[in-house]
Amino acid sequence: MVDTDLPRIAILDDYQKVAFTFADWTPLRDRAIIDVYHDTLHDEDALAQRLEPYQIICAMRERTKFPASLLDRLPNLQLITTTGSKNRGIDLPHAKSKGIFVSNTTGGGNSTQEHIWALILGTARHLALEHSGLKASRQAWQTTIPIGLSGKTLGLVGVGKLGEGAAKIAKAFGVEFAASKEELFQSSDVVSIHMVLSERTYRLVTEADLRLMKPTAVFINTSRGPLVDEAGLIAVLKEKKIVGAGLDVFDVEPLPLDHPFRRLENVTLSPHLGYVSDDAYKVWWPETVENIVAFLDGKPQRPLSA
Repeated sequence: MVDTDLPRIAILDDYQKVAFTFADWTPLRDRAIIDVYHDTLHDEDALAQRLEPYQIICAMRERTKFPASLLDRLPNLQLITTTGSKNRGIDLPHAKSKGIFVSNTTGGGNSTQEHIWALILGTARHLALEHSGLKASRQAWQTTIPIGLSGKTLGLVGVGKLGEGAAKIAKAFGVEFAASKEELFQSSDVVSIHMVLSERTYRLVTEADLRLMKPTAVFINTSRGPLVDEAGLIAVLKEKKIVGAGLDVFDVEPLPLDHPFRRLENVTLSPHLGYVSDDAYKVWWPETVENIVAFLDGKPQRPLSA
């Protein structure tokens, strides 16, 4: 018989169904009721109805957002523990004002940096298009001409930790660098964006910026979808104003099944895998369990800072 007085835990957005695979949850077996959700709800009414009974929520990065309006509708919520050391999808000041403790985890590996270059190389060499053609038994043997990167110019929009790392790897390809934003889009052969999403950076990359790019250029986004004018990018790709784009992030995630990106041949897509790796999961999920146990013991740990 289930003890209904036990606290309830919701594990959200476990797309790959691995929460119980990468961590030992037995320390919580007799201390809580645990439910796992493998989908993402965007409608706040539906989300509030789903989450209303829970005292503890395990968030996978920013897949589900927790603005003040949602937090106000979760009267039982006491703890949010999020994977990773940052989560701009949680209104931290409002959570604090409501007495909701927010924990984070550390990380492992270097998955985003690896994924940036997977998309750059995959897009430049038309890997996804040629792969799908071969798998579909396409009669034509070769249909595209890959773009060589040696001696080309890499434009980095944002040179923080990820941008710096991309620059170091770029040196191995003999890639050069641009200065101003206008010059960056006009002169770069590959433009890669590495910015934090905020009110100031929303739609930072405009359609006008994209139309400055060379017809032989490639656009890469592994940061956040809303940094870019999505409709403008779709228009530029449809008109083949650039060679292609490599995208790991989108305005709405998961990407709707009828989204135009899914039908464009000059786009290499991945489902926001930049921060996902076995190395990261081996840290995130065990530390999530640790955070919950510590909270239930009255010793909350790893507070998330803004």
